[in-house]
Amino acid sequence: PTSPCEEVIKNLSLEAIQLCDRDGNKSQDSGIAEMEELPVPHNIKISNITCDSFKISWDMDSKSKDRITHYFIDLNKKENKNSNKFKHKDVPTKLVAKAVPLPMTVRGHWFLSPRTEYTVAVQTASKQVDGDYVVSEWSEIIEFCTADYSKVHLTQLLEKAEVIAGRMLKLSVFYRNQHKEYFDYIREHHGNAMQPSVKDNSGSHGSPISGKLEGIFFSCNTEFNTGKPPQDSPYGRYRFEIAAEKLFNPNTNLYFGDFYCMYTAYHYVILVIAPVGSPGDEFCKQRLPQLNIKDNKFLTCDEEDGVMVYHHAQDVILEVIYTDPVDLSLGTVAEITGHQLMSLSTANAKKDPSCKTCNISVGR
Repeated sequence: PTSPCEEVIKNLSLEAIQLCDRDGNKSQDSGIAEMEELPVPHNIKISNITCDSFKISWDMDSKSKDRITHYFIDLNKKENKNSNKFKHKDVPTKLVAKAVPLPMTVRGHWFLSPRTEYTVAVQTASKQVDGDYVVSEWSEIIEFCTADYSKVHLTQLLEKAEVIAGRMLKLSVFYRNQHKEYFDYIREHHGNAMQPSVKDNSGSHGSPISGKLEGIFFSCNTEFNTGKPPQDSPYGRYRFEIAAEKLFNPNTNLYFGDFYCMYTAYHYVILVIAPVGSPGDEFCKQRLPQLNIKDNKFLTCDEEDGVMVYHHAQDVILEVIYTDPVDLSLGTVAEITGHQLMSLSTANAKKDPSCKTCNISVGR
C-alpha cells in the first residue's frame, strides 16, 4: 500500500536515518561519511511559496556532480530550528529527495503549515551499494515564510461550513457590544464614527484576513425563540444596534473569510461585508471567495414586496466584519440586561487543529 508520505510528496521520501547535523556532527553508528568531492549547495533560492509547498533550487560546483544520487533537505520551524539534532536516531529527521532537476517542489501538509517561518539547509549525497550514504557539508541556512490560504483553500473551508450552517432565520439588525468607555471614546475622539481596526489572529492559522484586513466586527445571530439578538455578550454591556439594510444591501459585496471552532461544539463563520469599490472590497476581491448576497448558506439580503428581508444561518455563530467606518448616529447604543460571558470571547482564539468539521487537508 502507498504510505501517507508517498501520497503527499512528489519525488520526495523519508528514510529513517540519522544524518549529520548542520554543524557536521554525526553519530558514530550512522553509516554516513563525508566526502569532500561532493559539491556543497550554495546560493539557495526559495520560490513559488504557497501555504503548504515551495520550490527550492541552488548552485553547486560541477566536480563530482555526476556522483550525486540524492539531496538531503533539513527543514525546521524557525522557532525550533535545532530540534532535529536531539531526535532519536530511528526517527526520520530529514527529507531525502532523489536528485531530480532543479528547481524541485517540496510539498506536504503533514510538515508544512501556512504563515509559518521555516529554516532550510541542503546537502548533496551519494547512495552506496550497501545502502549507506556519503554526503557533502551542509549548505548555508536560508529562512522563508509560507503563505496564507489561497482562494482554493478557503473555498474548501467554505464548503465544509455550508454542510453545518443549518436553516435560515430572519434578522433585522446588526449589533456590536463594547464597554461604555469604548463608545465614549468614539464620540470624543473620532467624531462619533467607529473606525475599522486590523483583525486579530483568531481563527484559522492560514486565514489571509488575520493581521491584515481592517474592519469593524458585528454580530447578527438571533435567539431562536424571540428572533432578537441575545441579551448576553462576552464583549461588554453596551450594545450598538443598526438596521441591517444600512450595512448590508445591493451596494455591498459579501465574502467568506473563515470557518473555525475553539475546542467547542459550536462553530464560527467569519463573513466580510464591503461597500462596492471600497479599499476593503478590493482587498477581499483578491483573496476571498465572494458570496451571492441573495443566495448563500450564511447571510442573505433579498427584496420581498419592496422591502429588504434578511436571514442568517441558525447553526453557526456569524462574525461579520464591515470594512468602512460606521457613525453611531445610524443606530442606537443601550445597555444590555444579560450577562457578560467571557468564555464566548474569540479574541485571538486558537483554532482546534484536530476538528474534522472545520479543518482542511493543508497545514493548520
